[in-house]
Amino acid sequence: MSTFSIFLILIVIVAFLLIVVIMVQNPKGGGLSSSFGGGGSQQVGGVKQTSDFLDKSTWALATLLLVLILLSNVTILGEKGQTDSKLLDGNEAPIENTQNNLPPINEE
Repeated sequence: MSTFSIFLILIVIVAFLLIVVIMVQNPKGGGLSSSFGGGGSQQVGGVKQTSDFLDKSTWALATLLLVLILLSNVTILGEKGQTDSKLLDGNEAPIENTQNNLPPINEE
């Protein structure tokens, strides 16, 4: 199994976890924390900590996803071998201009 395949599997897992964490949150501030009766100033079992955990885990998973994507790009370039042009090395002879060697065009 190549390193790119490993990164691809990790990217899919992290993306799935990120979707789950985002779907648990409510855009109006309710989400998982409101289902525990977290209205106003009441806190039952650390409801405020639940929303903080979801917020921090969203940022952590998004950062991890970005890092995994960038690292997978590096492994793709590493597996291809040489990605530079051979002409930039200076070892190859330049392409000759063949335009001057063409026979003249007969115009009638």
